[in-house]
Amino acid sequence: MLPPSPPLSMYPPMLPTPPPSPPISRCYAPEDRLGLLLANRLELTGILGVGAYGVVYTAVDIHTNVLYAVKALNKIGLDHRQLKFQQREIKLHHMASQHPNVVSLVRIMDSFDCTYVVIEFCPEGDLFSSITEKGNFVRNDPLVRRVFLQILDAVQYCHSIGIYHRDLKPENILVTDQGLTVKLADFGLATTDPFTSDFGCGSTFYMSPECQQPNPRPMSCYESAPNDVWSLGVILVNLTCGRNPWKRASPEDSTFRAYLKDPYFLKSILPLTDEMICILSRIFECDPRKRITIPELRNMILECPQFTIPPWGSVSGPVPVDFMHNPQVPMPIPVDVFDSQSSVSSGSSHYADSLQSAVSDASSFTEGYPDVDSVSSMSSVGLEPDADCKNDFCHTDPLMCNDFAEPFVMPPQPFIHPIPAC
Repeated sequence: MLPPSPPLSMYPPMLPTPPPSPPISRCYAPEDRLGLLLANRLELTGILGVGAYGVVYTAVDIHTNVLYAVKALNKIGLDHRQLKFQQREIKLHHMASQHPNVVSLVRIMDSFDCTYVVIEFCPEGDLFSSITEKGNFVRNDPLVRRVFLQILDAVQYCHSIGIYHRDLKPENILVTDQGLTVKLADFGLATTDPFTSDFGCGSTFYMSPECQQPNPRPMSCYESAPNDVWSLGVILVNLTCGRNPWKRASPEDSTFRAYLKDPYFLKSILPLTDEMICILSRIFECDPRKRITIPELRNMILECPQFTIPPWGSVSGPVPVDFMHNPQVPMPIPVDVFDSQSSVSSGSSHYADSLQSAVSDASSFTEGYPDVDSVSSMSSVGLEPDADCKNDFCHTDPLMCNDFAEPFVMPPQPFIHPIPAC
């Protein structure tokens, strides 16, 4: 005989199983994440920069009080291609960060709406600010030599493991150790392709001629490594003179046309020694197959006795024969070349640029040097800055613009995920 059924009041009524809740798709304002604790130890404390694809924060390890920079890279609204590109950026940066002159990538953490990339914090800012605002390098040959050799070593290491940066410029180099050490950063445009068809990739001032062909032929390409070497040459001029040699390495640029006719033309607008002119002539070789290699460039930098002419006169003593490739007599330097004081307010940091690098297409920061087309006037090379772009070494406030490549993000993974050793 069956037991009597229990009263209905003994059990709650059965409810249908609800569907899983949809993921929260909240769009954070940059300040909304301040105070957020990542992995129960990294607290986001401030905003370093805001870009099109995310925010960079300062963060402190609450257990050790060590400061870090944390990139919060947006995931919401990005397609598969963008996610893939961001994954490549993080992977290449991690590979390159084994070198002491590359900013360390510490770990990555993943959440539903963004990927957090924890990197070494460099409180002294970027090389652009160090040159233009702090004036640490112009007329300081020993420091220029020390820092430029570090940059060469970092780029050479990247090339040795098959990574080509493609956006070398002072904004993407950070300064530490009271200005004595520099570290390469921002691998958003880096590639592993020795030959690439990404024409116009990078920042205009630093692009090689072969990189900026206006109408490239179908299936055409250029070498990635020599393109990086060209960018290094522009950085060398930035360090030694606080200027860009030209606005664009293109025949349409009057200064570059004058340089192609006679490399010693640079001595008429920049306080460069004959030895430096010869080094630059090896770097700014329009045939990438003949362009100097990084090991050769390193040796020439080590052997160069002086990069710039001091303000009280020219360099004394004979010029080494090894440096002389052009017997022409250099043009005289304008008497007021050292008296021109250009004020630059960059208002930028690498951390902002790393999220939305500028494609620089503005006037060169050459205020006080004669224009090629009007030698009588002391106007700058390239008079009108592009209002949509950030000015590299120009005499107006920098603005931001979109970069060449789109970012992409890491695939879903545990919230805290250290990158394994290579």
